[in-house]
Amino acid sequence: MGRFAHGGSEICYEDTGSGDPVLLIPGWAGSVESMRFLSAKLAANYRVIAADPPGSGQSGPQPRTYTKSYYHDDARSFLALLESLSAGPAHLVGFSDRGEYELVMAEMQPGAVRSIAAWGTAGQLQAPPEMIDAFATMIDSPFEAMEGLSEYLKATYGEANARIMAQSTANAYSEIIAAGGDISLSRAGEISCPVLLIAGEHDFVATPALVTQLVAAIPGVQYMEVKGASHEVQATHEEWLTQTIVDWLAKQ
Repeated sequence: MGRFAHGGSEICYEDTGSGDPVLLIPGWAGSVESMRFLSAKLAANYRVIAADPPGSGQSGPQPRTYTKSYYHDDARSFLALLESLSAGPAHLVGFSDRGEYELVMAEMQPGAVRSIAAWGTAGQLQAPPEMIDAFATMIDSPFEAMEGLSEYLKATYGEANARIMAQSTANAYSEIIAAGGDISLSRAGEISCPVLLIAGEHDFVATPALVTQLVAAIPGVQYMEVKGASHEVQATHEEWLTQTIVDWLAKQ
């Protein structure tokens, strides 16, 4: 397990396999363990750099206080990580927030990115205030739909740390939405590498309606909507998702 410090954060990562580099990043508060189903498959043909995002898994700081600039801050940290490992241009594979990082990375430094495959990613944040409020209070009074995530956060990070993570993330989301919600959408036309975007039919975060706006902005993007899936496509369509990404990367 390697560690890389940048801009006040520390990224904990695994570097396995050989071949063209693939950076694999799990979703918010997730760790490389949650992506093991995909990293093991990819390592047969690629050099896989699977990394815990700052503030998640074994990466620091913990607890992390998220700010409205965290998408771009972390994108810079991951670009620096790839440079430090001489791992570019790299294929980028990510879920949810971390797919958002990868789109920003392609806008910031096109030469570092060979392709992007992401699911649960929309290039923007749009959500009603009650959804943001539910996220902020999920540690102490979770809605039924958030009970599983609440328990995971408390078990993984401890109740006090989990509360800081949830509340600060909700505050960051509110500020981003108040500013228009843009993460990468406004510059998506500058993305020149191949991109695969996958959306669950019932995703309530990166809704198909939002994702198709991003699809319309990126030249030559490939888009797939997964019937019956929600935000975590891997929860219900793990085998399909794995094979789809493996097959798509092989053509890039």
